[in-house]
Amino acid sequence: MKAIIYCRVSTTKESQETSLQRQREELEKLASEYHMDVVKIIEEQASGYDIERDGIIELLSAIKEHDIDVLLVQDETRLGRGNAKIALLRCLQKEGVKIYTVSHRGELQLSEADSMVLEIISIVEEYQRKIHNLKIKRGMQRAVSKGYRPEKNLRNMGQNAGRERKEVPIEEIVRLRKNELTFAEIAATLRGFGYDVSKATVHRRYQEYVKEQSAALVNDEKFLYDETGENK
Repeated sequence: MKAIIYCRVSTTKESQETSLQRQREELEKLASEYHMDVVKIIEEQASGYDIERDGIIELLSAIKEHDIDVLLVQDETRLGRGNAKIALLRCLQKEGVKIYTVSHRGELQLSEADSMVLEIISIVEEYQRKIHNLKIKRGMQRAVSKGYRPEKNLRNMGQNAGRERKEVPIEEIVRLRKNELTFAEIAATLRGFGYDVSKATVHRRYQEYVKEQSAALVNDEKFLYDETGENK
């Protein structure tokens, strides 16, 4: 099993450096007992209540990069405290990473309270996905009912749905806006057809389009004015 060792102390006092060294030695011994391949060791001095720790960011990146199976920590409080700990536990849970601790001499056994909170979070996330998908479906249905024909207008139709698309079809945004769809509904509709766009992006592109059209109109009027010679 591939593993990462994570050590943390809460202060930058010199006395804490000894604690970091002790954690590392104990975790290396634990990894050896379970015949784990330690691919990375992360040490940091930071508060457990802070989720935006450099060590945590490095940890999550390494998990994806090296396809990590196990995280080794002295005890669960080294991961964090309060909401920060729960958030990190959920991230590790979704990545399928097991947690081994020195205090348990093996795999971490979550408390009943932590297990219940993680279960609730999982249920909430599932319902959020369902609501998000429902919004996309309703936005698409409303667009089609107002004459929108994606098979004719979306050039990316039929391409790999997982492919990242940076192109934004402004002509379709304008068309849907004229059909009185909100920016949120337009964004949901386009996402349903593979465009990775947010409500803010749709709104920004539409405003840019309006400004461009206004500028073009002003230039046309100026050209006509110059051609008639009225400014001479």
